[in-house]
Amino acid sequence: MLSSGRYIRNCYRHKSSFAVALNAVSKLVTPRALLNNPISLVSNEMNHLAQNIIALIGTGNPYLDRVSSYYFETEGKKVRPLLVLLLSRALSEIPLEQRELNDTTRKWLKEPPVESFTPLNILQGFDKHSKFHPLTQSNISFKANNVDTFDKDNGILPRQRRLAEIVEMIHTASLLHDDVIDHADTRRGRPSGNVAFTNKMAVLAGDFLLGRATVAISRLQDPQVVEIMSSCIASLVEGEFMQLHNTEEESLKEDKNKIQEITSSKDRTTNEVDEAFDYYLHKSYLKTGSLIAMSLRSTAILSGVKPDTIESCYQFGKNLGLCFQLMDDILDFTTSSKQMGKTTNVDLKLGISTAPVLFAWKEDPTLGALIKRNFQNPGDVETALKLVKKYDGAEKTYELAREYRDKALGNIRESLHESDSRSALEFLTNSILTRKK
Repeated sequence: MLSSGRYIRNCYRHKSSFAVALNAVSKLVTPRALLNNPISLVSNEMNHLAQNIIALIGTGNPYLDRVSSYYFETEGKKVRPLLVLLLSRALSEIPLEQRELNDTTRKWLKEPPVESFTPLNILQGFDKHSKFHPLTQSNISFKANNVDTFDKDNGILPRQRRLAEIVEMIHTASLLHDDVIDHADTRRGRPSGNVAFTNKMAVLAGDFLLGRATVAISRLQDPQVVEIMSSCIASLVEGEFMQLHNTEEESLKEDKNKIQEITSSKDRTTNEVDEAFDYYLHKSYLKTGSLIAMSLRSTAILSGVKPDTIESCYQFGKNLGLCFQLMDDILDFTTSSKQMGKTTNVDLKLGISTAPVLFAWKEDPTLGALIKRNFQNPGDVETALKLVKKYDGAEKTYELAREYRDKALGNIRESLHESDSRSALEFLTNSILTRKK
C-alpha cells in the first residue's frame, strides 16, 4: 500500500490530480465513520426513533393518532435526538472510575425506563380489558421497541435512548403550536398541522404530545432530569411569550427592562440596540437553545459523569442552540420558501425583529420607527428587507453565529475524549453554518 506522500505524488500524474489529492488528504484526517454520514454512528436508534415515538403516543383514537403523529411521518432534521445519541456515545468513552456513580445510578445505567408506576386502568380511567380502553383499541403499549436493552457497542443507555425520543416529542409539540401562532401554511414541504387539521386540532395535538412526553420523562426515574426537562417545557412557552411581547407596542412601552420606546430619533443610544440584542438572545435561548442545552445536560446526568463535564455539555448545547437560531433567522432572509420547505420572511410579517434587523437598526436609526409599529404599514417589510441587505445584516448575523459555533466546539473539546462520536458532534456543529434549511 502506498504511503500518503507517494499516493498524492502519483495523483499529480493523472488528470484532475489536485482534486484526487485533496480527496486523499481528507481521508487521512477524517474519521472513517464520517466519510458517509455521522448518523451512521447511531443509525439503529435513529431508524427506530419515529416508530418508538408513535408507540409512545398511541391512543386508540384514530384521529388523535393521525394529528399527533403527522409531523413524524415526514423526514425532519431530527437534530436534537441525534445530538443526544451522539453525546451519549461520546460520554461512554469516559471510564466508569472517572465518573461519580452512586448505587442508584449504577443500577439505572443498564436498566430500561419503567413502563408505568401506576396501573393503566387508573391512568386511563378504564379497565384494561374494556373495549373502550385506548391501548386495547390501538394494541399499542407504552413500551416502545429497542429501548429495554443496553447497547454495549455504542454505549448508549436505555434511558438516553428514551430521552432522545422525548426531546423530539417536545420539539414537535412546539412546532404544532408555533405554526398556529405564526399562521404558517407549510412545514417540511407539505401543509402545516394547523392547515391540515385546523388550529384547534393542532393545538390539542401539541398539548397531547407534551402530556405524553411528561409521562415518559417521569419514567426515567431521575429527579434532576425530571426537573430539568419539565422546566424546559416551561421555557419554550416563556420564550414564545417574549416573542409575542416583543411585537406588541403597548408591551414595549410598559416594559422598561426590555426594548424601550424604540424611536427613529438620531439621538437614540447604542445602549438601546444592545438591550434589544440581549432580549433577542435570551428569547432565542428559551425558544431554541433551552431544549438542546437541557437535553444534553440531562444526557450527561444519566451517564453519571462529573459536574464539570455536565456543565460543559450544557454550555455546548446552549451555544449550539443559539448558533442554530441565528442561522435560522439568516435563512428567513436569504432562502426561498421552496428551499426551506416553509414560508420565509415570516418574522417580519409578524412584526418580529431578529438579529439581521437589529444589526441594520444599529446602522440606521430610521428603522426604529418601523420596528415600533411592527412593520404594519404598507411597504414596511420591503423597506426593512432593503436596509438589512444594505447594511449586511445577514452577514453580521453569520459572524455572530460563527462565534457561538466556536464556543460550542471549545465546550466539547475540553470535556470529551477524542472519539468518532466527538468528531461527529464537531461535524454537526460545523454543518450548522452551511445548512440551507
